[in-house]
Amino acid sequence: MKKGLLIVITTLFASLIQAQNEGITGARAYGLAGTSSLTSDLWSTNNNPAGLASLKKWQTGISYENQFLLSELSNKTAVITAPVANGSFGFSVNQFGYSSLNENRIGLSYGQQLGKKFAMGIQLNYSSTRIGDGYGQTNAFSGNIGILALINDELTLSAVVINPNRAKLAEFTDERLPTLLKLGLKYDFSKKVTVFTEVAKDIDFDANVRVAVEYKAIDLLYFRAGYATNPALSSFGFGLNLDQFKLDFASGFDSNLGFSPQVSLSYSPSFKAP
Repeated sequence: MKKGLLIVITTLFASLIQAQNEGITGARAYGLAGTSSLTSDLWSTNNNPAGLASLKKWQTGISYENQFLLSELSNKTAVITAPVANGSFGFSVNQFGYSSLNENRIGLSYGQQLGKKFAMGIQLNYSSTRIGDGYGQTNAFSGNIGILALINDELTLSAVVINPNRAKLAEFTDERLPTLLKLGLKYDFSKKVTVFTEVAKDIDFDANVRVAVEYKAIDLLYFRAGYATNPALSSFGFGLNLDQFKLDFASGFDSNLGFSPQVSLSYSPSFKAP
């Protein structure tokens, strides 16, 4: 690898590895510009654990993302969920980067229904990060807390606090995983059209405002598009509901860095679209 490309990848990795802590997983959420806190499916394991509360059947899935078409910035995730009496557990494994620059993370989540219109969830994460030979390796424990509230038949509210414990990556520089607050609203205009909006605020950076729409063309096929402000990112995607399988594809587009495609596949013995 040329030295210039290595510098670019290392710079991108240093910022993108922080973004992984936000937990945007699955091509459906990515096609909706990252409005991940509002969906209730197996990817809620990472996106918003409160979304697990409504799952009635076990599910499993895999997701692959290629940031800016650079194999060194690939992101791989595997998830499995299991329902219990009043909610569901979720377990996820994530690997981001390549041999010299990578983050490996495992997460355990639980979401529970607290009444007919309110759900709450928590997630515990263990991450191991390695950036270059000179940086070394560091490990950290972090947690997420999320809620979903059904305001009425059309309107849903979400909130997620990511890493409220301010998990530390490096003692000597006081480097920490980012702490974020996410607030979202989902409005079902009809049985075919749903609008999503979400604000994600890192305590150290400006807010990121996201808006997106999902259109159900037929029971089999969904189309999605969205836009995020910080950084500026356009997204598009589609989903196929194939009985027990669900296939989603999405891509983000950055005017300076290009496309970042993502694909995810999930399976349930009796899958129902979220």
